[in-house]
Amino acid sequence: MITDWYEYRLINGAIVNMVDDLDESNLKRIIRHVFDSGGKKIRPIILILSSELFGGDADECVDAALAIELIHSASLIHDDILDVGLVRRGVPSVYNQFGLAAAILCGDFLISKSIELISKYDRAVIQDFGRAGMSMSEGEALDVNSNEADFSENDYFECISKKTASLFAASARMGGRIGRADVRSVSRCTEFGMHLGMAYQIIDDILECKELQHEKKSENTATTLPHILKHDAIDLSIKEVQHHVDCSKQIINSFNETEVRTKLHKIVDYMTFDLAGAVE
Repeated sequence: MITDWYEYRLINGAIVNMVDDLDESNLKRIIRHVFDSGGKKIRPIILILSSELFGGDADECVDAALAIELIHSASLIHDDILDVGLVRRGVPSVYNQFGLAAAILCGDFLISKSIELISKYDRAVIQDFGRAGMSMSEGEALDVNSNEADFSENDYFECISKKTASLFAASARMGGRIGRADVRSVSRCTEFGMHLGMAYQIIDDILECKELQHEKKSENTATTLPHILKHDAIDLSIKEVQHHVDCSKQIINSFNETEVRTKLHKIVDYMTFDLAGAVE
């Protein structure tokens, strides 16, 4: 189980400590609500593992990993504002539970805290982080307009590559940098994260299309790949997932066989095939 891994316990402990260290306030109560609802912690785990892949120290990565989880959480909060999200991770969304103003401010706080955490790292890592945040915003803007009649398959892929896959890619890229990987290896880490992020988002959209996504509920929904493909939509979407899974595993297999590489394989399966089991 991923929850038994040291990397998971490390990032989970960092989240608990961050929340506990906040001054008592309504904002602290809201932030506690965000993180008490769980979450897979996959993006920060990918960052830590990508560093360990090259001999990096997990403890050196923890602030960057926490920054990744915070900006991801902020993006979900703001996403629920845009989509009128009612349920997130099986509990009322921040927007639904605490209102618009609280949701905006909570998201802003988490982004600001993530910037403080990432500021200790090298310039290249900071730039990777900032660019990922910009890509996520660009992807969200595309997603907001996805219900327009001319939203194409190419538009969809551009949307999810920016909105979702960019943070997976940045996590792996930043981890590689912190682990002092060479330039080519950092590039391969980036490609791995991008392919995994694409596969995960398509699976998530398939589950939503088949009304199997029970932990999330929104009043507004975006146009997804199954909606665009229509004929044989699920089968074709699954084939697209398989393509990205194959690419991500091929990249993983280019690295030396280690326990870390095995964990990355397990993450790919966990985020794709394990979820896809509900589609069969």
